Amino acid sequence: MAELLRVTTLRCSPLRYSTHLLRWALLLCSFFCSLCLVACNQPVVHQQEAFVFGTRVEVVVYGESDARARAATSAVLQEFDRLHHRLHAWQPSELTQLNAALEKGETALVSAELGQLLLGAQAVAQAGRERTEVGAAEELFDPAIGGLIAAWGFHADEFKPVLPEPDRLAKWLAAHPRMRDLHIEPVGEQYRVRSDKPEVQIDLGGYAKGYALDRARALLKAQGVTNALINIGGNVLALGSKGGQPWRVGIQHPRSGQPLAALDLRDGEAIGTSGDYQRFFEIDGRRYCHLLDPRTGQPATTAQSVTVLISPHTTGDGNVVTIPTPIGKQDRMTEQSAAHNATQSATQIGVGTLSDAASKPLFLAAAPNLQAVAGALGVDQLVRVDAQGQVFVTRAMQQRVHWSDPAQRVDVLAW
Repeated sequence: MAELLRVTTLRCSPLRYSTHLLRWALLLCSFFCSLCLVACNQPVVHQQEAFVFGTRVEVVVYGESDARARAATSAVLQEFDRLHHRLHAWQPSELTQLNAALEKGETALVSAELGQLLLGAQAVAQAGRERTEVGAAEELFDPAIGGLIAAWGFHADEFKPVLPEPDRLAKWLAAHPRMRDLHIEPVGEQYRVRSDKPEVQIDLGGYAKGYALDRARALLKAQGVTNALINIGGNVLALGSKGGQPWRVGIQHPRSGQPLAALDLRDGEAIGTSGDYQRFFEIDGRRYCHLLDPRTGQPATTAQSVTVLISPHTTGDGNVVTIPTPIGKQDRMTEQSAAHNATQSATQIGVGTLSDAASKPLFLAAAPNLQAVAGALGVDQLVRVDAQGQVFVTRAMQQRVHWSDPAQRVDVLAW
C-alpha cells in the first residue's frame, strides 16, 4: 500500500494533488461531523467504578450531560467512601468504637445515622427468624455476631484457610449474643447504646451495602438524576430506565460463574444476593463460606445462593418497604426500641437496605420454613439455589426472570 501511494503521488500534478487532498479532507470532515451529530443526538451513558466495602462498585447514569453525570457519580462514590470508613467492622471507625465500649460493658453515644441503622437491623433480625419444632424462634440474620465472624477469620481483606479454635466457638455459643441484647435509646440528636452482654459485637457487613444503595439513590435524586443504576458487588438498585427500557441485570450461577438468569429492574427496585461463592475458603475439599449461622456458629450449608427482588412502596420522596416489627414478651425487644417505634406494628426501611439484609435469613432458612421467613420479611420475589444445586423460584419471581438456559430445571414454589 505504501508503494501504491507513492506512485499515485508521482502521477499527480501539484494542483491536482492539492485538489485530491482537499476532496478527501472535505469527505472526512463531513463524515466526522455526521458522527458528531449522531453522538450529540444519542443520550450519554456515564459510568464510574471504584473499590469500596471490599468489593467493586459501579454507578451508571443515563441521559445526563457529562458534567452533571460526573458530579453526581462523584458524590455517590464519596458517600460510599464515607460509609465505608464510618461502618468498618475491624478498621478504626465509629462502629469499632461502639464495639470497644460494648466489650467493656460501657454505654456509648453514637450518631443518629448509626443509631437508626442499628434499630433497622434489630427489626430485620426480629422479623427474619426461623421457628424450631418446639415453637421457639431464633434469629437467622443477626449483626451482633461480629465476634463469631472474627473467630472464623473473615475480619480481614485476605483471610486464611484456618478453622477457629473449638474453645473460642464454644464460649461464643454459650454467650449467644444477639441484636435483641442491644439497648438503643434516642438522646437528642444521638443514640445511647449499651448491652448486658459484652460478647455483642456489631458487624453491619450484611446490611451496610443495602443502606449505601438507598443513600446513593437519595443523592442522585437530589441532583436531578432520574435514570441510573447502582451496583455494589451484586447488590443493585435502579432509578428510572435506560432510554425507556428497564435496566437489565444478571443473576450469577453460584458454581459456573455464568449468568443463571436475567432480570429487568423497574424504577426504585433493588436486588440483593447472598452466596457461598463470594467469600469462602476450602479445607480438605469442604467449603467454609462467610455466611455464618448464629445458632450453630458454623458456616451455612443450606444453600448456594439466594437472590431477592424488592419492589418499593413509595411514600413522598422515600423509596421504602414495610416489614413487621414483632414485639412481645418472648421476643423481648428492648424497651427503648419499643418506645422508639411508638408501639407500631411495622418498621419502614429502604428498598436497598432490605434487599441486602433479607437475603441472609432466606439463605440460612431450612426449605420447609422458607415461606414463613419470607412472609415475615415481606418478600415474595426470590430465586434460591439449594445446597444440591436445585433452583427454586417463587411464582411472582418466575414471572420476572429470563432464564439463560431455556431448558433450566426450575421448581416453582406454590406461594
